[in-house]
Amino acid sequence: MFFEAKDYPEAARILASIVEAEPANRAAVELLGRAYFHSAQLGRAEETFRRLVELDPVNGWACEALARTLERRSRPEEAERYRKLAVAMGAEQVTAVDVSVYAANLD
Repeated sequence: MFFEAKDYPEAARILASIVEAEPANRAAVELLGRAYFHSAQLGRAEETFRRLVELDPVNGWACEALARTLERRSRPEEAERYRKLAVAMGAEQVTAVDVSVYAANLD
């Protein structure tokens, strides 16, 4: 609901408490990273996407999301490492966000 309304700060606020309660919930961590990214909380987005990569090291999408975050933080050299990992895992470059699939995984 908050993603549809593009109220990413409120989505992040709610998701942060879910992730705090369930730190291994990859779907919640991913949504939190997306909320931070879209609300330009790039430091928090980077931290959250790094956490997602740690939870799921073969998640090419997580590597791509981390690469995009690092690029937005003006760190293209560091981003390149994660972009290469994402490509090696077969991830496509992230161009759009569809959160509806992942929201169902929060149960």
